[in-house]
Amino acid sequence: MGEAATAPAAVRATIGDSEFDRDTAVTRRAPGVYDIDLSGGWTIISAVNGGYLLAVLGRALADALPHSDPFTISAHYLTASQPGPAVIRTDTVRTGRTLSTGQASLFQYDEEGAEVERIRVLASYGNLDTLPDDVRTTAKPPAFPPMDQCFGPQDGPAPVSGSSAIADRLMLKLDPSTLGWALGAPSGKGEMRSWFGLADGRDADPLSLLLAVDALPPTAFEIGLKGWVPTVELTVHVRARPAPGPLRVSITTRNLAGGFLEEDAEVWDSEDRLVAQSRQLARARLS
Repeated sequence: MGEAATAPAAVRATIGDSEFDRDTAVTRRAPGVYDIDLSGGWTIISAVNGGYLLAVLGRALADALPHSDPFTISAHYLTASQPGPAVIRTDTVRTGRTLSTGQASLFQYDEEGAEVERIRVLASYGNLDTLPDDVRTTAKPPAFPPMDQCFGPQDGPAPVSGSSAIADRLMLKLDPSTLGWALGAPSGKGEMRSWFGLADGRDADPLSLLLAVDALPPTAFEIGLKGWVPTVELTVHVRARPAPGPLRVSITTRNLAGGFLEEDAEVWDSEDRLVAQSRQLARARLS
């Protein structure tokens, strides 16, 4: 098991009663139709973080479908979302005994009041608690230093250029070997590793795993690129309900070509279980 320390918090928030829960809460307007005010607290520069958006849509689908846990969810990000009102429309594609499948789209409004689709997802949901407990894997937890030997945004002498509101809502402690970019000396390896949690101490659940896979600084920074790296497509597989305690997130990029790169993420819980995996395609600025 990795060496961990529980994230410090004066009063720990609980699942269902935290800032993350409040900011991802949707209001059912009609069957399959939900309203939400996207919070400005989960932005990167001015755009809403893709993992937060995925959790918002994931919460709407959990209400719309007969199963509550996302097993796999694939999202295409069509236009950048902004803080403010949005509407989510869901459709049930199929329901079965163990899995149900649905799709959802999030819309916002342009200056003329016309709807603009921001993100579209297709997902299959089930019940994680009914899965068998056999595990046969060659995957190993990422090896990096204990939390007190890692560094977060608060450890820097000044905010990193392009820092974001979302950083205040996260507990991130990055592996020093993946922090060369912050010192002006990126490693070129395309790797990012960090302890991860929510700043208010709320433990992880399947919906917050959708945030965790997209919450670290981009691997493009360690390749030597700068600036925003917008997600084009993101697929997440939730493999187990995470145990209480901080998560470990490892992200790698092996191919940057034609202005696009992939990011493969693994999320491990405090019991050394691989609880989520993801792959995304992102656009990289080459200059």
